[in-house]
Amino acid sequence: GKKISDAIGIEGANEIISPDIESLLGKTDCLIEFTLPESTMEHLEICRKKRVPMVIGTTGLKKEEEKKIRSAAMVIPIVFSPNMAVGVNVLFKIVHDTAKILQDDFAVKIDETHHVHKKDSPSGTAKMIAEVIREACGAGVPIEAFRKGEVIGNHCIIFENEFERLEIRHDAKSRDVFAVGALKAAKFVVGKKPGLYTMRDVLGIG
Repeated sequence: GKKISDAIGIEGANEIISPDIESLLGKTDCLIEFTLPESTMEHLEICRKKRVPMVIGTTGLKKEEEKKIRSAAMVIPIVFSPNMAVGVNVLFKIVHDTAKILQDDFAVKIDETHHVHKKDSPSGTAKMIAEVIREACGAGVPIEAFRKGEVIGNHCIIFENEFERLEIRHDAKSRDVFAVGALKAAKFVVGKKPGLYTMRDVLGIG
């Protein structure tokens, strides 16, 4: 198969693959960013300078890199989410409400499985689920991370006590799910006031 570098400069029906992102952003409504942290930070500064809205789904970002995103969101509108899948973002809401109800009587843990090529562990989505639970009941949550074959991304939240076990899970069946969510986010963010938005904002989930 061809490398991305082999396609640089080739113009298709609806896209141009180019190494010169700065010149392309002059005629761009929104940048959808799913790259590595270092590239994301470079593109963030260019978008900030050119006032181009962003959708950022990059994971494995450090705290200082997330801080830079929050700072840029004072200048441009940004949708930032570790997972763009619509179902996962509904899951965040379900898990929050469930954790709040069951916090006194159930222990909770998270497990996630991804393909062996994934660089960050645990996943950004698993970390977000843990943060959602911490917000709901103030407790930390153990996360087990598994790397297996070509699994796109599975997440399971388990509530359990002596008498019952409740599992809430989401399995990504295709990588297209992330593109669908990212396009929804792009349509949402264009024309918005500067600010840091999440997929909950995009989907209108309280």
